[in-house]
Amino acid sequence: MAIDYQETIPNNVDLSEDRRLKRALEAWHPNFLDWWQEMGPTEFQSHDVYLRTAISVDSKGWANFGHVKMPDYRWGIFLADREEGRQVNFGEHKGEAAWQEVPGEYRGQLRRLIVTQGDTEPASVEQQRALGFTAPSLYDLRNLFQVNVEEGRHLWAMVYLLHGYFGRDGRDEADAMLQRHSGDVDKPRILGAFNEETPDWLSFFMFTFFTDRDGKYQLASLAESGFDPLSRTCRFMLTEEAHHMFVGETGVGRVIQRACELINEHGEDKVRAMGGIDLPTLQKYLNFHFSVSLDLFGSERSTNAANFYAMGLKGRFEETKIDDDHKLSDDQYPILELEGEKFVTNHDNALTVINERLRDDYVTDCGRGVRRWNQIIKRAGIEFELTLPHRAFNRQIGNFNQENTGGLRISPNGQVITEAAWTEQHGNWLPTDADRAYVISLMQQVLEPGKYAAWIAPPARGINNQPVDFEYVRID
Repeated sequence: MAIDYQETIPNNVDLSEDRRLKRALEAWHPNFLDWWQEMGPTEFQSHDVYLRTAISVDSKGWANFGHVKMPDYRWGIFLADREEGRQVNFGEHKGEAAWQEVPGEYRGQLRRLIVTQGDTEPASVEQQRALGFTAPSLYDLRNLFQVNVEEGRHLWAMVYLLHGYFGRDGRDEADAMLQRHSGDVDKPRILGAFNEETPDWLSFFMFTFFTDRDGKYQLASLAESGFDPLSRTCRFMLTEEAHHMFVGETGVGRVIQRACELINEHGEDKVRAMGGIDLPTLQKYLNFHFSVSLDLFGSERSTNAANFYAMGLKGRFEETKIDDDHKLSDDQYPILELEGEKFVTNHDNALTVINERLRDDYVTDCGRGVRRWNQIIKRAGIEFELTLPHRAFNRQIGNFNQENTGGLRISPNGQVITEAAWTEQHGNWLPTDADRAYVISLMQQVLEPGKYAAWIAPPARGINNQPVDFEYVRID
């Protein structure tokens, strides 16, 4: 399958000049398209969608808007501009010239990092593939598809690195990313959160706010890598990841706005009766998605994370802005632990608990978003406040899973409780089957331009200066 790379796969890595790489990607491309047709957005492949497409990394090229059918989307491969004289900024190789080729001694570790990141990209597309059937508006349907095609482009970015720098092993790993599927019993995705269902739009908005925000921090730490092609790839991916978090934050914000309108019109206890999603249910969904996303950072103490840092492969968030020696051999960092039935703050080697530092940055960022949601509620004159649950709540990985807590559980406010108390009360903290069934019952497709489902408010403005009632997806 011959591909005009500048037309079909726009890039700034001279793909057409590398015959070996060109042949490898030409073999992979049709399999990708088969995967997209089978596992991508259901029933909308033939529709024209108002999408943003990157054709270069400059300010004029990375955001070109126009109607396009998703299978014809231009899956570009872009690296941010090279920084002249860039060095490895942390770890044992600090001060050395950044690597333009894979360092042989770290080949396996670097491939593992790329594969793990790359695997999340198609996974989220698979999780969201049926949401078009219940889209609350054309505006939201378009945003869903924009997220989907960009996750597909991010997969291309990781596959380029695997094909371009890792030989046969890289080609095998690239093939495997199309063979694993979200929730598949035999071949699941690598990370647990990417095997969860996304059955409704509230879950989608929470996912793009919380889980894509984890993606922001993982990409930012990989953008610090001493392996320059990975760093440059992730730096450009971050410009697109911002839109995914925007979709999540504004989506939840519009659900909150609609709930507040219904409260003020009909009373707090009538939100569900009037077809809205009540604020306590929103809190439950928040609790679930935040706790699941916290697990994505891994265990608080991690030999792997310490090694990745020491090797110069994966840094901290905004590594170069941190005022320390960037080697961490003698530095300490606080870590929360449960001793008996009490939380204590201990200090451990900063290198060993590097996952926890990244998680701390993430929690702070999530808190800013929740405060913006609370401003919507406050402006509506309603006495209610959404809160992030305690970081130990509902955790499956690390210090606060049940194996490490001796069977104890932690409530959203940080109270240590027994398993019996958890069984009795967790339905007040996490979505119940009835909650999920209610939310799903609201999911009715609305495809008329300018119309919105009754459970969500319209956006404040349209996309790319288009009106709110623009035909973001052309429905025949």
